[in-house]
Amino acid sequence: MKKENQMKKTYFGLEIPMLLVLSAFVILATYLGALSTDIAGGFALMLVIGIILNEIGDRIPIWNTYIGGGLVLAFLGTAALVDFKIIPEQYVELMDNVTSDMGILNLFIIVLITGSILGLNRKLMIKSFAGYIPAILGGIAGAALLGILGGLVFGVSPAETVLKYVLPIMGGGNGAGAIPLSEIYERVTGNPKGDYYAFAIAVLTIANIFAIISGGLLNKLGEKNTKLTGDKNTLMRKNPEIGEDKETFDVGMKDYAGALLLALTFYQVGRILSSKVWPLVSTSVPIHQFAWMILLVALANGTGLIPGSLRQACKNMQTFFTKNMILIIMVGVGADTSLKELGAAITPGNVVMAALIVIGAVLGSAVVGWLVGFYPIDSAVTAGLCMANRGGSGDLAVLGAADRMGLISYAQLSSRLGGGIVLVIGSVLFGVLM
Repeated sequence: MKKENQMKKTYFGLEIPMLLVLSAFVILATYLGALSTDIAGGFALMLVIGIILNEIGDRIPIWNTYIGGGLVLAFLGTAALVDFKIIPEQYVELMDNVTSDMGILNLFIIVLITGSILGLNRKLMIKSFAGYIPAILGGIAGAALLGILGGLVFGVSPAETVLKYVLPIMGGGNGAGAIPLSEIYERVTGNPKGDYYAFAIAVLTIANIFAIISGGLLNKLGEKNTKLTGDKNTLMRKNPEIGEDKETFDVGMKDYAGALLLALTFYQVGRILSSKVWPLVSTSVPIHQFAWMILLVALANGTGLIPGSLRQACKNMQTFFTKNMILIIMVGVGADTSLKELGAAITPGNVVMAALIVIGAVLGSAVVGWLVGFYPIDSAVTAGLCMANRGGSGDLAVLGAADRMGLISYAQLSSRLGGGIVLVIGSVLFGVLM
């Protein structure tokens, strides 16, 4: 009997009968309007949707191999449920609030950044961070090159291609890219920023879908050719000068409370530096709190300030969030994505040019990444695709499809630091080319 129980198939620890019963109660509460509109109700509904769509997506042939499997279906499937009004409006708003206003997306990123950096070999971390900006620049150059070639085919000038397609796609998402770029556009040209933003967000949304699908394809390529990728947690190729961390640490339950406080404090200090200290130095070039946080955690790891048991607890928390909480994030991001708006922006020219820009970002970051000592696939995912998506939520979708959540710190560097680089480039090019 014990052996039979061990062989029963479970879905996130739940056998089918229990999963169906739990899902039925949550769905019943949703359509009766009895589901609580707090974080408990939001989590319940999002987990039900996420687990079901994830399990379906992992079993659809071709989709589960090349498109990104269950996580991508959780994202796109939720967007479809919202667009077809299958989910009551108040609970669509609840899911959006859980992801953004209640800060679950931020908490997810905070935990992943802390765990991924503190889990890195210190020498490996220093070497990989040093080569990351060249990899980002390689991705931008590759995106511009293929984008311009595509523009020539569709009768779009190189200047228009760079300003209207490449910059918003590679700009670090919506809040960090498309919005500030539209403000720069208005300031330089005198034209309404809404004119630029409406088009920028359309091509960015198309590129975001291509970036997610590309993440799944790159993951499959890495499985077939293991020389092109590492352990999905590091960028640097193996170097005999860098030893491996072989220490193991016992982690108690209270270590996790300390690890969580550590991660949250790093974020708060990052906010202090971003909003209070850095503006005293420069108001023209803002630095995002996540960028400061990455630098602080890297400094703490490099100097050995964090005890081993606490570092291990941070790493374990990162693993838990990556394997489980990711479903809530993907559903929340999907609830905020309109497939109808995406469909309205789809024209042959926009689709092909967005695809070429994403491909160029992949190739450019992979080549430069290889030259600076990175695995090309991991460099392409982080320095390439995580520049060509919709920022923080796009990073998680791409890394989920690519099965590389351990690279979240590099992805955030792309969205924050890389996005800042694009804004600087944009402020120059708008004045020169417009």
